[in-house]
Amino acid sequence: MTAQLVDPTTMRQTMGRFATGVAVITTEADGEPHGMTMNSLTSVSLDPPLLLVCFNHGARSADAVTDSGRFVVNLLSQRQQPIAMRFAKRGEDHFGGLGLEYGDHRVPVVPNALAHLDCDVDRIVEAGDHTVVFGRVTDVCAREGEPLGFYQGRFSDITPHGAEPEHWFF
Repeated sequence: MTAQLVDPTTMRQTMGRFATGVAVITTEADGEPHGMTMNSLTSVSLDPPLLLVCFNHGARSADAVTDSGRFVVNLLSQRQQPIAMRFAKRGEDHFGGLGLEYGDHRVPVVPNALAHLDCDVDRIVEAGDHTVVFGRVTDVCAREGEPLGFYQGRFSDITPHGAEPEHWFF
């Protein structure tokens, strides 16, 4: 066993300074819907289209994703903080009263999310206290809107900067 170089609390606080978006990962395993809020995801490749999501070990949704072999990344809009909170609670019926929507998707999706990215599990890697799932994106749908952000342990707005004015020197 190696010595701990960085305290986990310090790591969490430091990485909290990295602003992210917020997503809900959804899947269906054995006819039952599963979902959880996360901000640990990234685009990996455009060709082929790959992304990755990171689940805490023992997360029921991680088991459901690996068992089913497919999932949807639902990118949340800034007005969907209640949805993010709903799917962040452990052991809850996340879909209770929400109503399941599929549209053209193979698993339930979060209604009115900014985007839905359908994925097939491409590979799974165990890394520290997380399971990293690489997903091959098979379909994407998106709509206009502002994203829900997460910064320093709290939800936040993400506001795009305007075009910088050109500076003319005469």
